[in-house]
Amino acid sequence: MKRTPDSTMKYMDFIQRFPRLGEAWDAIHREEAQGPLDARTMRLVKVAVAMGAFREGAVHSAVRKALKAGVTREELEQVVALGASTLGMPSSVAVYTWVQDVLDKVDA
Repeated sequence: MKRTPDSTMKYMDFIQRFPRLGEAWDAIHREEAQGPLDARTMRLVKVAVAMGAFREGAVHSAVRKALKAGVTREELEQVVALGASTLGMPSSVAVYTWVQDVLDKVDA
């Protein structure tokens, strides 16, 4: 997750206050990397899960990380379209705007 200096400080404060949660978070990340999926596919799945959970911040983060892993705009937009029949139109439009928030910053 790309953090601003302020959010990095908050994260570090949180981990300092709750070190076992930080250890658990690290273990989750180590475990999720195990398996046959390549990095790009894992990033697309993360985007889809964040959209399905309807978590705006997670969508933003997942899109940033997906782009860094080489996922294209077109692939991200297809993930939005794939989710439409499950999420419904209003939710799909919302997650589309969250994806566009990040893409617009990249384009700027």
